Order: sequence, then structure tokens, then C-alpha cells
Amino acid sequence: MPPLPPLKALQAFEAAARHLSFKEAARELHVTPAAVSQQVRALEDRMGRPLFRRGTRAVSLTETGAAAAPVLRSAFLRMEEAARLMQTRPPERVLTVSVAPSFCARWLVPRLHRFRAAYPDCDLRLDATDALADFVDGGIDVALRYGRGRYPGLQSVLLREDEFLPVCAPSYLETVGPLEEPRDLARCTLIHLDWSMERAASPDWGAWLAAAGVSGADASRGPRFSADMMALQAAVDGQGVTLASRLLAKDDLRAERLVQLFPDRSATSSSFSLYLVFPSERREDPRVVAMLDWLQEEFARETV
Repeated sequence: MPPLPPLKALQAFEAAARHLSFKEAARELHVTPAAVSQQVRALEDRMGRPLFRRGTRAVSLTETGAAAAPVLRSAFLRMEEAARLMQTRPPERVLTVSVAPSFCARWLVPRLHRFRAAYPDCDLRLDATDALADFVDGGIDVALRYGRGRYPGLQSVLLREDEFLPVCAPSYLETVGPLEEPRDLARCTLIHLDWSMERAASPDWGAWLAAAGVSGADASRGPRFSADMMALQAAVDGQGVTLASRLLAKDDLRAERLVQLFPDRSATSSSFSLYLVFPSERREDPRVVAMLDWLQEEFARETV
């Protein structure tokens, strides 16, 4: 394939052919009429045939010029469209959500079919981790996090104030006998969750027992887990009493795999709640708006 003529020469010819005027072509290209005439003449010399008939006051296309002009015009239009596509960011379909593994497995995943039905054009990628979300280099769009909602440089939207309550399996009650007052926990195995984030505000047995006025119970003893779902499973298996998020324990409570102890006295730490966190500049991103709207609708329909 022979090399193409210079782009400036082709632009000059196309504009002059469209206007049938070197002067108007020059105005469009922001050059002088002499520069347009020079570029067209160079193109004609390269092609070995004239492209215009030059009259005293007007120019007209030769047969060759008339055949080439519309094809060249179409090529330039396609080039302009290609440039627009390169400058315009294509719409994103995938929303990457950073979410704690326990909340992901026990609450989010069982409800995702409703998100897909409501927003079929938005695909989700779930990054199940307790690590800090990297919104700059990590490809994370939004994060679901338990905490107090203070995340410098980020926007956080409160989704649900949570309660943390002591729960155990019915089989455990058969082993240790009735647990009627918080002080009865002194003879129980306490199952602990080691929170990886915001440790100072995280609900734990020491804080719960102190708030309940219980003394004589060793809040440091008992098995420890790094994830809520492991602590909940240990409780379901009858290994002791755990301090559980009402949100995460909901299905087990409903199915009576777990029972709530001291229902009149057990709520604690509503300041440690669930937030959707994202950079402020993404507040109008349609994918972020869809996720926030859906989460708010889901929590509105929750009945505990």
C-alpha cells in the first residue's frame, strides 16, 4: 500500500472541495488562501492529476476531485468520531464494592438477586476484606463499613444503626441452665470477636458487662475469632455466648438456631453502625447512586 499524502494537504483539499472556495477553506482551517492553494497544488502534483478547475473568480472539481471528495469527507467524519470516543470515558458497568467478609456472606450475598433485578445494567464485583479500601489505586468504588462514620476525605452515609446483643444456641442453654440475668454470664464461655478496625469503639464483652453492671465475670477468657461469621457459627454450634450484630444474627434468630439473651437489657453501641463510604466526587456516579438507593430500600424493608 503506497504511503498516504500529508494530512494537511488532504484537509485543505476536502475543505476547498466542500466550499468550492479556497478563501472559505482557509477561514475554516485558520490559514491563508495561499496556504490552501499551495497544499492543494502539492496534492495534485503527488497524485499526478488536477483536482480543481481554476477559473478567474471560482473553482470547480474535476471528475477525479468530485469522486474523491465525498469519500475523503466520510473518512474525516469517522476520524472525528474516533477522536470523540477516545476523549469520552465509556460508561462503567462494574461497581466494585469493598465489604467485610461476614457482612458480605451473611447479609449482602443473599439479597443480591434483588439488586440485579432492579439494576440489570450494573454489575457488581465484591471485594470481601476488612482492609482499608483503596479508592485511588485499588479499583474500589464504594465500601460498606462498620464504624462511627468518620472517614477523613470521604463521604459516608449512615445505612443502619446496629445493636449488639448476647446470643447463644438453645443447646447451650440446655448445658449451662437458664440464663436469666446478665450476671449469669459469669458461668458461661464468652465468644469474642477481634475487630480489625476502630478498635476503641468496637463492641466487646468488657464494655457490655460493665454497662450491665456485671462484676465477677472474666471478660478476657474464651475463644477469639477475627470474623463475625466464625463467632456466630461457634455460638450456633453451642460453644458459648457471643456478642452479635443484630443485622448479622437476624437469620439465625429467626430460624431459632440462636436465641437472644436478656432481650430487655441487651442493646448496646448504636454509635457503631453500618455506613456506605465513597469519595465525594463519586456522589453523582450512577452506579454509586444505584447502590445507595438499593441499600436504603433494603434496610427500609427490614423487619427484625
